Amino acid sequence: MATNKKNPGNLVFGLDIGTRSVVGTVGYRTDETFHVIAQESRQHDTRSMLDGQIHDIDRVGRTIADVKDEIERKINRQLNEVCIAAAGRVLKTVTTSAEIEYEEDIVVDAEQIYTLDMLGIEKAYDEFHSNNDSDVKFYCVGYTVVKYYVNGMPMSAPDKHKARKLSVDLIATFLPDDVVDGLYKAVEIADLTVANLTLEPIAAMQAAVPQMYRMLNIALVDVGAGTSDISITKDGSIIAYGMIPKAGDELTEAIAQALLLDFNMAERVKTKVIENETIRYEDIMGISHSIEPQEVLKIVENVIEDMTTDIAEKIKELNADKSVSAVFVVGGGGKIPTFTEKIAEKLGIISERVALRGKEVLKDIDYQIENPVIDSMYVTPVGICLNFYDQKNNFIFVNFNGKRIKLYDNGHLTVADAAMQAEFPNEGLFPRRGKELHYTLNGKPYMVRGKLGEPAVIKLNDEIVSLNSPIVAGDKIKVSESTPGEDASLEIKNLKEFGGKILVVVNDKTIELPQFSSVNGELQSEYYSIKDGDDIKMLNYYSVKQIAEFMDVTINPEYNIYVNNKISSLDTLVYENFNVIWTLEKLNLSDVTDTDFENEEIEFSKYLTKTTETEDNSISIENEENSTSNENEENSTGNETEKYMTVFVNGEEIHLKGKDEYILVDVFDYIDFNLSKPEGRSVATKVNGQSALFAQTLNPLDKLEIYWEK
Repeated sequence: MATNKKNPGNLVFGLDIGTRSVVGTVGYRTDETFHVIAQESRQHDTRSMLDGQIHDIDRVGRTIADVKDEIERKINRQLNEVCIAAAGRVLKTVTTSAEIEYEEDIVVDAEQIYTLDMLGIEKAYDEFHSNNDSDVKFYCVGYTVVKYYVNGMPMSAPDKHKARKLSVDLIATFLPDDVVDGLYKAVEIADLTVANLTLEPIAAMQAAVPQMYRMLNIALVDVGAGTSDISITKDGSIIAYGMIPKAGDELTEAIAQALLLDFNMAERVKTKVIENETIRYEDIMGISHSIEPQEVLKIVENVIEDMTTDIAEKIKELNADKSVSAVFVVGGGGKIPTFTEKIAEKLGIISERVALRGKEVLKDIDYQIENPVIDSMYVTPVGICLNFYDQKNNFIFVNFNGKRIKLYDNGHLTVADAAMQAEFPNEGLFPRRGKELHYTLNGKPYMVRGKLGEPAVIKLNDEIVSLNSPIVAGDKIKVSESTPGEDASLEIKNLKEFGGKILVVVNDKTIELPQFSSVNGELQSEYYSIKDGDDIKMLNYYSVKQIAEFMDVTINPEYNIYVNNKISSLDTLVYENFNVIWTLEKLNLSDVTDTDFENEEIEFSKYLTKTTETEDNSISIENEENSTSNENEENSTGNETEKYMTVFVNGEEIHLKGKDEYILVDVFDYIDFNLSKPEGRSVATKVNGQSALFAQTLNPLDKLEIYWEK
């Protein structure tokens, strides 16, 4: 059908599903004006709702259908979607902050503001669940921004401002799953889907307290049938929500008890009190009566006293233990005479500052219908409609691996959101690595990651998609878990530290030795596969025996071995740049010719010991030079006089004795120079200012320098 001003295409259907009645409004917004083209209300036939929560879903669904059908008849159009609000009976709130910092200044746009809000909601959700260990599942059903900040400065509208840092303070509201689920099922019975879900205090605030008033410290009290919902404004924002489980039904029940009436008759008596007329009624015994409004007020006096006391205390609690400047009251339960005066009394403010809001707040609404009901009971449904334009809060249902799940629709839902809601394991979504390999190398811990396996296979309506693919209501999602990869493995040869060299000097020749490795104290080859927990060391030393084996030589165990000029053994450890002197196979002098003595191989005989066999096959060890007689020996007592020689080592006078001839290495027996604890790269030796080998022959009064070379 054609559309016109009174029946445009973009209609919004707002429904206040209350404890006593269902009130509906249909309209549309142009600029800042909301146009109402239809309204309708129905009371529940029975007490199918208590304290704002649905108890009989079928009956509430039928009441919603009655309201919907009548509105459709009035506007001559079919309605498919509806905006609803949940009461604050079991409302939970979390106040939190979120922040986004950019690498450089950006111009803020709507998408960045939305991202900031969603970050705040996610943080509030995490905080809520960390502080509530109940098995009941809660959903975020709305949020209110308290304040935005641009670079740390408060800003009511950050859009188009330059910013390096954006921040937000917000209040997120949560309701249990059964409350939300009951509302959705009741709406489905009426062949409607939910376009937007908000909270009754948010909706009431939307209509009853204009933005310009929110600079003031004001409380809004929405007195329904089952609950009294409270919200507080200050400095341009809603700063808190709350609720007390006392409202209009408390008054009705007191009347029913006192006058012996059923609940519906007691409700009519209460309505007549508000109209200030003489009330005629029939009790459950069939007896007719009449009563004046003042007599009924006397009956509910104590109830009003209790309700207003609790409301005033809740207002102060939400407002940092202080009273507010003014209170607006909406909802049918707040119409009872003396109600507003009592709230003012309890808050300590003048009675004129507590006012029932109805016609005043709805005067800016454009009613395009005859005889509109301009009453406080229609404040909330109008606010529900207005809330649709400001934030879309909705739940959708999707099928995840054969299971029907419900998701809070923030407008950016993806497969990942559905997987989280279905409690699909995170490790099953992403490629899994094989087991890690942990080991220590030279005392430092290392870890090698396992290889990545195959990612999860994700199908959305039978098409392969990614985790970030968007989803909508009714989608069918199937996720096959990811697979783990191969466990980490590593061989010694693949360590970057492997393959080093150790340089040592053996018999005045530089030898390059490959670095050894040990695992858990045992030498291992380069092909060793490292195991979890292995303790690996890249050895920076060789033993003398290992050096000989590497050089494929045999050392006569009866010959002396020198490491850094100190007599040592086959087990002595040799480090980088150490000096080693040894002889090879033992010499058999009977096999040595004159020519052999001219070869360099025999040059060691001047300063190394050798073995010879005596006639009785015993072994004697003697110095070759000492085996000859010394013609220059003095004999003053009939015994040999011990020879000595004076030299200077590092400026200190040293007397060498016991030999006829001395070499440089001999002086180490006379000086304090610890070769077993290296203090430098190598030992430097000089004789009379010139570099000298350990085997250099010394002369009397030679000047020696011996020190560690850095």
